[in-house]
Amino acid sequence: MSVQFGRWNFDGQPCAPEYVEKVGTTLAPYGPDSDETYSKGGVQILYRAFYATKESRRETQPHISSSGAVMTWDGRLDNRTELISELRGVLSMTSTDVEIVATAFERWGNKCFAKLIGDWALSIWNPNNRCLLLAKDPIGTRHLYYHVGRNQITWSTILDPLVRFTGKTFDLDREYVAGWFSMYPAAHLTPCVGVHSVPPSSSVLLRPEKHNVTKYWDFDPEKRIRYRFDAEYEEHFRTVFAKAVQCKLRSDGPVLAELSGGRDSSSIVCVADAVIARGQAECPRLDTISYYDDSEPNWNERPYFAKVEEKRGRTGFHINVGLQDSREDRELQSSAQSPYNRFVPTPGYDGHTPLQLGECLAAQGNRVLLSGIGGDEVMGGVPNPIAELQDLLVKMHFGALAHQLKVWALQLKKPWFHLFWQAAIDFFPPALLSPPEHLRPVAWLRPNFVKRHRGALTGYPSRAKLFSPLPSFQSNMCTLDALRRQLARTALPFEPTFEKRYPYLDRDLLEFIFAIPRDQLVRPTQRRSLMRRALVGIVPNEILNRKTKAFVARSPLVEVSTNWAHFVGITQDMVSSALGIVDSEGLYAALQKARRGEELPMVILNRTLCVEGWLKDLRALGIVNLGPTR
Repeated sequence: MSVQFGRWNFDGQPCAPEYVEKVGTTLAPYGPDSDETYSKGGVQILYRAFYATKESRRETQPHISSSGAVMTWDGRLDNRTELISELRGVLSMTSTDVEIVATAFERWGNKCFAKLIGDWALSIWNPNNRCLLLAKDPIGTRHLYYHVGRNQITWSTILDPLVRFTGKTFDLDREYVAGWFSMYPAAHLTPCVGVHSVPPSSSVLLRPEKHNVTKYWDFDPEKRIRYRFDAEYEEHFRTVFAKAVQCKLRSDGPVLAELSGGRDSSSIVCVADAVIARGQAECPRLDTISYYDDSEPNWNERPYFAKVEEKRGRTGFHINVGLQDSREDRELQSSAQSPYNRFVPTPGYDGHTPLQLGECLAAQGNRVLLSGIGGDEVMGGVPNPIAELQDLLVKMHFGALAHQLKVWALQLKKPWFHLFWQAAIDFFPPALLSPPEHLRPVAWLRPNFVKRHRGALTGYPSRAKLFSPLPSFQSNMCTLDALRRQLARTALPFEPTFEKRYPYLDRDLLEFIFAIPRDQLVRPTQRRSLMRRALVGIVPNEILNRKTKAFVARSPLVEVSTNWAHFVGITQDMVSSALGIVDSEGLYAALQKARRGEELPMVILNRTLCVEGWLKDLRALGIVNLGPTR
């Protein structure tokens, strides 16, 4: 992921050299391969490259188009060939991605954004009409932030230089904080009021004192894919999934893939091996990295990822998570003495690449990491029939509805009326219903904070609409929105830098998944039905047919008990309590439950502790207004 920073001074004055030097120093760890700048007419743009493809090594950015537009591109085009063909004769197969994007923008203007398939973020400074255009891909895998001030507009891939060097103190966005106690903050939010993130699938037109946000593309709710036989769906899935993996393998160096032993990561690795064997991938080699902890009784993934390694005839890089924790604790302790001098938007993680992962990347020369994020959410990982039942209800297919209610009731061992009621009440306004138990605000949050930010604290709930796209499509959009929020909070890695790619969030693959009948994905006797049927013979049966992947539950409870004095100390003089967010006594009571091994939402408990530490760091940094406090 290459990084960029830009500042437009309305008075036309250039930026001070010391300012440019400070910004460049901040960007350097994220883009180690080049240091390029543009400065003219009060506009200063800095670009630091991170090369992951052979074409990127020939790019010069910022790129100036034939009309004089100054473009800074961070991304990967998955439909290069199609765009080159459509732009006829202007380009060649050796053209860089930024040249293709510039030519497309010259030909189609803003309409070109919908044609750019891949992971990308783009800024375009037009000196002719003096405006700035920012845009991001529909999934939102890349970051791009901006701030509109009285005398300048600033934009950046990372928040740190934008916030620290603007010369003002920002108010804390309480909704952003609230989102961390649930399913992540909304994708357009940042910790600072007045600093915005470009939303996925959107462009932002910026001029002095104003900005306009426009959605340029969205998934088509009317698109339908219907076949007569299951085998046709399976063949189509194999085709689009292999293409999704192939696109993510575009690299001039070896690619690294996470291999956990679950269906998601195992399917990526096995399909990638098939793509490479057919000579359809650019990367020279695929390596794998797997995590294990033999001391954790509820997490025994080694037999499963070993099955994949056995199939591919290669042993991957293994990381002992228990050992990793102790090594990284020592590393953090050794660096804790230096003053904190960076702005971090992600509580609990500043972007430093974990120690052993960094060793793996350095040893094997990997610059790209494939992740299975999104597979569980979009491939039918949860055996939930509600969306399918709602589709039948809306279409008034009452005979099929009665049959499916009976089948699912037997499978889930629930009364059929209970399932029908679950499907029906989703059409009621959220204000009339209590959120699901796993989305209810935790007990240690202050009531006034909960009242003001209930939407963020309950995962931004929405109800199914009768006179809209099918409920299953609405459900898919809610799931995708949650994934977008998660990606928006993923800190850029550095030391060493690497680029993370997500095959399950490929746009063409998602369009296929959203267009097929829901019962292809989830069936009463088989979660991930389509995936498991389609990948027989490609992924080992032991993995396709495993019940569920294990979750680690014991270690956090042991940690609380072992380091009790440390956790009690956190509840003293809490910044989040002074801000009216957390009830310190309620948090102390929750820690006591954890110490006794009682059941409670450990993920949110851990996030609460991370948010507290993060707020203390912001207070020490002194660029975010944390008042008024009590």
